[in-house]
Amino acid sequence: MQNKTIAELADRWLDEDPGDLTELEQTVLRSAIEKRAVSRDRNEAYEKELTFGERVADEIARVGGSWTFIFAALAFLLLWTVGNSLLLGRDQFDPYPYILLNLVLSMLAALQAPVIMMSQNRQAARDRLDAAHDYQVNLKAEIEILALHDKLDELRRKEILQIRDQLTELASHLQRVEKGAVAESRPE
Repeated sequence: MQNKTIAELADRWLDEDPGDLTELEQTVLRSAIEKRAVSRDRNEAYEKELTFGERVADEIARVGGSWTFIFAALAFLLLWTVGNSLLLGRDQFDPYPYILLNLVLSMLAALQAPVIMMSQNRQAARDRLDAAHDYQVNLKAEIEILALHDKLDELRRKEILQIRDQLTELASHLQRVEKGAVAESRPE
């Protein structure tokens, strides 16, 4: 494969005009020619690129989307309502219909929703990068399999030619032996 060019490989294995190749396909063909791996740990690279704000947003989304958060929120709501309705009696700081609680929950939702959306958007972008990387690795694997098929076909062709040459040599040897046997069987 070392003597091959991207144009030859594109035509042979991808059935595409070299000018129509995407950058990713060119990279894969180049890696096949240079016998380099294309797979890499996307998680490690992704983690290094995150800013502090993105890490915080991901952590808030992780916590906000957990059963622990749901149970903690339920416990807080129960404590607030029971505390204000039954325990504090006349000294309630947020009497029914719990206007302060509604304000706190609305503010929490107003802050939490965009942060979770930021995290989801970043996850969607990461998923697209992962899909492109998976395509790259799969394409490289296909190309390597095709290259192995080519090598096996070439070995098989050489072996058939070698067998043909051996059979030709054997046939001429048999003819010489046969001529010698016929010559010996003739009376002088």
